[in-house]
Amino acid sequence: MSEGELTFLPLGGVGEIGMNLAVYGYGGKWLIVDCGVSFGDETMPMVDVVMADPTWIEERRDKLVGIVLTHGHEDHLGAVQYLWDRLRCPVWATPFSASILKNKLHETGLHTQVPLNVVELGSRFKAGPFEIEMISITHSIPEPNLLAIRTPLGTVVHTGDWKFDPDPLLGLATDTEALRRVGKEGVLALIGDSTNVFTKGHSGSESEVRGSLIELLGRFDGRIAVSCFATNVARLESIAVAAMANDRSVALVGRSLWRIDKAARENGYLADLPPFLTEHDAAYLPKDKVVYICTGSQGEPRAALARIASGDHPHVKLGKGDVCIFSSRIIPGNEKDIYRLQNDLVRLGVEVVTEKDEFVHVSGHPAREEMEEMYRLLRPRFAVPVHGEARHLQEHARLARSMGVEEAIETCNGTMLRLAPGPVEVVDHVPTGKLCVDGPRIVRIDSEILRNRRRMVFNGSAVVTVVLDKFGKLLNDPQLTALGLLDAAHEAEEHDTVVEAVRDAIEELPLKVRKDDGVVREAARLAVRRSLRDTHGKKPITDVHLVRV
Repeated sequence: MSEGELTFLPLGGVGEIGMNLAVYGYGGKWLIVDCGVSFGDETMPMVDVVMADPTWIEERRDKLVGIVLTHGHEDHLGAVQYLWDRLRCPVWATPFSASILKNKLHETGLHTQVPLNVVELGSRFKAGPFEIEMISITHSIPEPNLLAIRTPLGTVVHTGDWKFDPDPLLGLATDTEALRRVGKEGVLALIGDSTNVFTKGHSGSESEVRGSLIELLGRFDGRIAVSCFATNVARLESIAVAAMANDRSVALVGRSLWRIDKAARENGYLADLPPFLTEHDAAYLPKDKVVYICTGSQGEPRAALARIASGDHPHVKLGKGDVCIFSSRIIPGNEKDIYRLQNDLVRLGVEVVTEKDEFVHVSGHPAREEMEEMYRLLRPRFAVPVHGEARHLQEHARLARSMGVEEAIETCNGTMLRLAPGPVEVVDHVPTGKLCVDGPRIVRIDSEILRNRRRMVFNGSAVVTVVLDKFGKLLNDPQLTALGLLDAAHEAEEHDTVVEAVRDAIEELPLKVRKDDGVVREAARLAVRRSLRDTHGKKPITDVHLVRV
């Protein structure tokens, strides 16, 4: 990068939803906006958390001026606790996001190391050669911020996640005057949210959901469980208000809900609500006097709602006459898990209510008319769609062009764009990838560890032990364990077939060759794989233990 160029480089969050990590370059310095996670799926066995690989910017951390967080959602700040030790730079966040981050840093022992700058809403501050203005917008979490990033070559607007909610109920409304002012000053490029570009009209207001919930909760006589995104503090308040309007008390079920409740109350939110009950205390209430707010709206197997549905929760039981309301949307990719959860609830006799049945959710992302209004306010010269899959980015680019944008660029992770001077141009492609949290460690998603784990899920694993003397003579039959493939107690014949194949393969080797451990191991390994391929159609991960006596 030339010091006289302004560049944009996404390392995560483009061509996908989640895992946001954007890098801006100017004056020989780099600035990160957001550092988030995504979540594992069926292709990533035993992986819960995934994040962008920061190696490229880590190698330049001596020129990294800091990380600015737009808001407190996991896909925007959830990776800081895992990646900060590799980046070691200051972090800026508004108070609510800072409270969430502090709690995460405590969990990883970094709370005394990370230089966390807490900035007030609407603040302006400098990070190296970048002057940043945080403009209040609305979203499904308190204190979301649009960033106006100013440099001598022009102003870039990074929207983060946003919507136009005329009555957000909690927190500030969108500062449209500030947006209009920035637009009049001149916007070089808008780096914008593409999530709901296919949704016509407006996303809707939280105040409308609150009214609907008040009416809906009044219809039921049994226990009511409501599942929503834990970070949607306005929704927590709406559920609590609806419960109180129907003479019910509210309990939180799930650790993440309690963490968000703590962060919210620390920053003056939920101040008009009494403390929530614990799940233990709520168990003593009559069934028509309680509402449980539960984690697990996306079917997460270890969340509270999944445990309730499986009958495994120690304090919360649902059954015939009770209802579970999913006050959330289905995040693409989670359909199977959510439907499995809902079916488990139905089998218990629980009535399931979703956004398809009743008005119980509005999105936190802008629909098309809101996106068009943002373009009218900011009037950017260029547009770079982000936060969406390929089809979202393409449609967002079409919309931007229809709003008179000079050029809309569909990009991908690892593509460096020069925003100024001159026309937008691809100037480099840098290596990208994904990391995942695997127990106490972080590994690449394409590492040998995870590749083997995926292969074991679909093909099983086999271990064979071979005992030879120093001349290469077999001293006993090979011992075989084929996990996920053979049950030696019930498939003795198939088991013996594999053992015989290994014995034959070794005995076919000349005695002189059998003195080479490597040759013997490879012969045994191939014999196991060929035999199991022929009999079971599988190619297992195979290991050979060779013992010389």
